[in-house]
Amino acid sequence: MNKKKSGNIVGKGVIYIALIVLAITIIVPVAWVFMASFKKNSEFIGAGTNPWALPKQMFVQNYQVAFQDARMGEFLFNTILVTVLALLLILVIALPASYALSRFKFKGNKILNLLFMAGLFINVNYIVVPIFLMLSDWDSALGFQLFLDNRFMLALIYAATNLPFTVYLLSSYFRSLPKGFEEAAYIDGCGYFKTMVKIMIPMAKPSIITVLLFNFLTFWNEYIIAYTLMDEHGTIAMGLKNLMAVERTATNYGIMYAGLVIVMLPVLIFYICVQKKLTEGMTLGGLKG
Repeated sequence: MNKKKSGNIVGKGVIYIALIVLAITIIVPVAWVFMASFKKNSEFIGAGTNPWALPKQMFVQNYQVAFQDARMGEFLFNTILVTVLALLLILVIALPASYALSRFKFKGNKILNLLFMAGLFINVNYIVVPIFLMLSDWDSALGFQLFLDNRFMLALIYAATNLPFTVYLLSSYFRSLPKGFEEAAYIDGCGYFKTMVKIMIPMAKPSIITVLLFNFLTFWNEYIIAYTLMDEHGTIAMGLKNLMAVERTATNYGIMYAGLVIVMLPVLIFYICVQKKLTEGMTLGGLKG
């Protein structure tokens, strides 16, 4: 017993050490970017400068330049709008679809499930040029630009391309729920739609939070589709690319890091808000899966 206990203690110690090292490798670079975003350019260049030193003063002008001169505020607004629209679209479509595919047997059910599974293996980056040509042809037929450089169209494309992944995750969770909940709801007089909205979707909340986080990260950081389809209404990834190209040439490192913080901060805030539900959803999925 003593050997077994000592072995468990050593094993746990190794795991804790590995987790601590992993946390440090993640936290330190992020903290350094935040710290560097408040530095003047003279604190990066020159003899005797220490890249790990704290800022001599909080030089917030880096953020002012990033928001005003580099239009990061406009790019940030476009990204928030597109991401929120895409998340709403994907939930409105994926929740009923995944519930119906997982809980009901009907003609064509297996074919639809197979099609959604096949969609998991399609990389949208490989078909972005045909999408661009299709939208360009539609604009040419109309005689004016409507579909290209359209934030709603970009959100629709984001939602459509991530629909197979979302339906797959939500369907897996809905299949794990006992049928007794639905039977009790039917006895109480609830129809199919009311049962889904009032009973099943609230029970799937942890799984929905997980789906929202994964899709949020995908939409927020996406670059290739936005770069191909958008122009004036570009996203934050496009703005950061332009900012990095300009400021790297001018060696304005503080402004570059300020741009990185502008991109990272909403992601960190969103993760902190949903972290508890995300952990719960992944745990439930592991126990029921």
